[in-house]
Amino acid sequence: MTAKHYKLNLLNYIKEYKIVRLTQGTFSFLPDLTDEQISKQIAYAISKNWAINIEYTDDPHPRNAYWELWGLPLFDIKDAATVMYEISSCRKAHSNQYIKVNAFDNTRGVESCSLSFIINRPLSEPGFTLHRIEDHGRNQRYSIHSYATEKPEGSRY
Repeated sequence: MTAKHYKLNLLNYIKEYKIVRLTQGTFSFLPDLTDEQISKQIAYAISKNWAINIEYTDDPHPRNAYWELWGLPLFDIKDAATVMYEISSCRKAHSNQYIKVNAFDNTRGVESCSLSFIINRPLSEPGFTLHRIEDHGRNQRYSIHSYATEKPEGSRY
């Protein structure tokens, strides 16, 4: 294989498998879920009586725990079709942003988000940069910065 062919194959690989990929939540290292797979995960959450909500953001920093809430949390739902309708509406309104589904277990002693997974990604995921800062006594401090936040909110993707 020539260098030119290798380079073309590498570019095709990068385009197809999206090398830079946000890995937050359940299933983040797997290929994107299909609508059928999403529906099955939602049906599982409903069978456990978990409340479901949909969130979106254009600032995917791992410490950004507060994404924008789409509508109201869905309590006491009986079928996944209701959630899938809300997902479809959110995707239409925010097609080029990150969208995730959360399932909250309010069982006494748990009272936590028990399932969270990304269901929509921007076409291009710019990734993060690592900043290293020298501190007192030769200590190193690290922080990460999302390339997406270099643009104003609403125009990042």
